[in-house]
Amino acid sequence: MAVQEYHPPHFSVAPMMDWTTNHYRTLARLISKHAWLYTEMIAAETIVYQEGNLDRFLGFSPEQHPIVLQIGGSNLENIAKATKLANAYGYDEINFNCGCPSPRVVGHGCFGVRLMLDPKFVGEAMSVIAANTGVPVTVKCRIGVDDRDSYNELCDFIYKVSSSSPVKHFIIHSRKALLNGISPAENRSIPPLKYEYYYGLLRDFPDLKFTVNGGINTIEEVNAARSAGAHGVMLGRAAFYNPWQTLGLVDSLVYGDAPSGITRRKVLEEFQVYGDSVLGIHGNNRPNIRDVFKVTGILSK
Repeated sequence: MAVQEYHPPHFSVAPMMDWTTNHYRTLARLISKHAWLYTEMIAAETIVYQEGNLDRFLGFSPEQHPIVLQIGGSNLENIAKATKLANAYGYDEINFNCGCPSPRVVGHGCFGVRLMLDPKFVGEAMSVIAANTGVPVTVKCRIGVDDRDSYNELCDFIYKVSSSSPVKHFIIHSRKALLNGISPAENRSIPPLKYEYYYGLLRDFPDLKFTVNGGINTIEEVNAARSAGAHGVMLGRAAFYNPWQTLGLVDSLVYGDAPSGITRRKVLEEFQVYGDSVLGIHGNNRPNIRDVFKVTGILSK
């Protein structure tokens, strides 16, 4: 079981399908020692049905702590089984996906952001997860779905989930999701940001913790949000495409460490050691050189 001995999640990197892979997280940890890292969203069914191959989906190196497993699903039995199976890997938290608008998610098994329309189920799912793990459980969600996007409806979701489960921390993407007619990429830009909803939650739910996500791209903006009262700030693609301007400044400018002086060359040297150690470990030449080393291209940013 993971030991809670890390700095608080003032800064975290969002779970992103096909992006926050084991390889990216290894690279990110070489740059920042304190940023909280998230896995890609992993469906509970994948964990259950791949029980004999779990290292490929859940394995990570000890250096990646603090790290959060994000799972998705709509079947309580599979969610319970997946949580039990994940325990052996020692994640520091388990997060439940109630924010992904991708048709691959909301249209398959009815989970992701569509679950915001069923807070009773989300509360049940979080209770099931908590009953099967010893680490904190959290929810990542949007501020609404389609025309169910009023502040009162968001408060209703937060209240029902937090009062019916052990969840005390929500990660809030400060846009609603539109489920019909636009792509996941458009869902990250077309619905307007409504940070007033996020800051309203800080005011109206003083016993809960909230991390803000969406539209924040620089460390200056991270610290501005923290100064305005945000408990934590989560970055997505900005942390992937601009690692030196984000992750490279987190430890000193967010957590107060002295500058590490780490260089791109040093990061590449250490990442090569990691890369050489994992090539082909899952058989059939998986992962291959391209799988592992393609993330190093971001170091030129």
